[in-house]
Amino acid sequence: MRKNSVKNTRINGEVQRVLAEVIRGEIKDPRIAPMTSVVAVEVAPDLKTCKAWISVLGDEKAQADTLAGLRSAEGYIRGQLARTINLRNTPQIHFIMDQSIAYGVNMSKRIEEVVASDGKAAELDKGSEHEEDR
Repeated sequence: MRKNSVKNTRINGEVQRVLAEVIRGEIKDPRIAPMTSVVAVEVAPDLKTCKAWISVLGDEKAQADTLAGLRSAEGYIRGQLARTINLRNTPQIHFIMDQSIAYGVNMSKRIEEVVASDGKAAELDKGSEHEEDR
């Protein structure tokens, strides 16, 4: 099975849906933050491993605690995945913290700062041009 095949894409989507349901509704670990979402899933073509990118709304401690909670519940999650999805192999799940949202927020702040400083520089340039015209 090719990496980007239709079948693999469908499996990725189904695994992502089941992981989200299990994390949101079935795991009672207090370390897992309530605002945890499965951003993306990539199942290997041989169905042996699965990378699951997780996003957590909260500080770094909440993210680390959630990741630890998910890793400790990996066996249970894998069992639920096996019961829900009929696959030849149930993949070993590797949870990865997705930093893309935080990165995007940080980049937006930087862009706003640059735009604001450019606006101030443009106002200063306009003021100096008016003084030279006099």
